Amino acid sequence: MSSRAAGTATAVAPAPLPPVVDHVTTDDPVVFLTYDDGAERDPRFIDLVRDRRLPVGMFLTDSVTGPGYGHFARLRAVGATLQNHTLDHPALPGLPLAAQRAQICGQQRKLAARFGVRPRLFRPPYGRYDTETLRAAAECGIAAVVLWRVTLEPDGHLTYRHGPRRLIPGDIIAVPSGEAPPLSLAERTARLLGELEKRGLEAGRLEDHVGRVLR
Repeated sequence: MSSRAAGTATAVAPAPLPPVVDHVTTDDPVVFLTYDDGAERDPRFIDLVRDRRLPVGMFLTDSVTGPGYGHFARLRAVGATLQNHTLDHPALPGLPLAAQRAQICGQQRKLAARFGVRPRLFRPPYGRYDTETLRAAAECGIAAVVLWRVTLEPDGHLTYRHGPRRLIPGDIIAVPSGEAPPLSLAERTARLLGELEKRGLEAGRLEDHVGRVLR
């Protein structure tokens, strides 16, 4: 008698947990520009991304982006990629697996319905996660959980979470949304690009480099 006939269920192996990255090891002179939430919708930023052909990653929160999804469709049309930053931006650690899965998978479905894309990268709100976050991300089809080593602050200066107090190849730079920041998103990004040029660096496409790490 077969195991199926005997009523024995076939076990399904859980998806492997995605790696957590805040820096990519690379010999290429690149860093990665990532933007959070989607609160700032600066039309000049679209022009900058188009004119400089910047491969930026936009980590979107549905409740923040709201009716501004059209802005991000225009950004996607000029080369930006759209990634997952949850539905409602909660602090995830300590939430049950089902609640975390609802936040991550829910935003996967939103972005798939609006843009026909299912992101492979996920950034947890506040950069905080636990094992259930990783399990939920895996179940939602996420390939890597993306943190950051460097922050571009609202006034345009850079801060570092650990390691060298300067930009180095492979750095992931986070650009958080701010309330009425002193510099617009386009201005902050233009200043950052000037700093990259001085250091012989350029913006790279994060998915491509993370994909090399995962292979």
